[in-house]
Amino acid sequence: MTPTAWISLTTDYGLADGFVAACHGVIARLAPAVRVIDVTHLVPPADVRRGAAVLAQTVPSLPYGVHVGVVDPGVGTARRGVALVTPGGMLVGPDNGLLLPAATALGGVSAAVELANPAWLAPQVSRTFHGRDVFAPVAARLALGASPAEAGPAVDPATLVRLPEPVVRREPGGFVAEVLTVDHFGNVQLAAGADLHDALPTRPRVAGHPAVRGRTFGEAPDGALVVLVDSAGLLAVAVNGGRAADLLGVAPGDLVRVTGTDG
Repeated sequence: MTPTAWISLTTDYGLADGFVAACHGVIARLAPAVRVIDVTHLVPPADVRRGAAVLAQTVPSLPYGVHVGVVDPGVGTARRGVALVTPGGMLVGPDNGLLLPAATALGGVSAAVELANPAWLAPQVSRTFHGRDVFAPVAARLALGASPAEAGPAVDPATLVRLPEPVVRREPGGFVAEVLTVDHFGNVQLAAGADLHDALPTRPRVAGHPAVRGRTFGEAPDGALVVLVDSAGLLAVAVNGGRAADLLGVAPGDLVRVTGTDG
């Protein structure tokens, strides 16, 4: 494989402990010239779906490299650690559904391996910290140009764990969609594509609340809801100058009904 200058890290480790620094340190010791991009370490603990969404929506903007995802409530269990090869980069992390949306965003899985070669891992692998002892050293070796095939046996991509598809259901006069993410600004991203935006009336209702259909936050009056297409190409609900998640009282996984009437 061709060496790459970049590794990215997306985790739920937080910033109060030394977990992130330990992963950086392992990479720096094995591949000191490789640069690391910290996507985020503030994925809600064990929220695999949120981590998958963040990773998938971010990797298309990153340089070709090795993208490590660690949101891993099954660490130390029988779940596999894997490396996925795609046309747009490589992904390393647990086989729990976290990586596949990002792999799709990078062109699809062309090869996959289980991380089973002890020579690629830490001399002693903790049962609770595979980010440091498994995923970081594997990512460093891949970034240096080692072949993924050396990391372990091939995995049939069809056997990789997939997250359940989010709910999107058309209804007379509108649709129901699952909340995928709530960002730092309180914007509510729905599992609904841009095509549904065009079908909305100019003044839809979101969970019974009046809203406007717009292209920018400023098209709604101050404090009012606007339904727009976000930077990921998905429908989102925002409040001009406020937090839509608070106004609607929703969180990831909840269902939101968008209608063209008071229904």
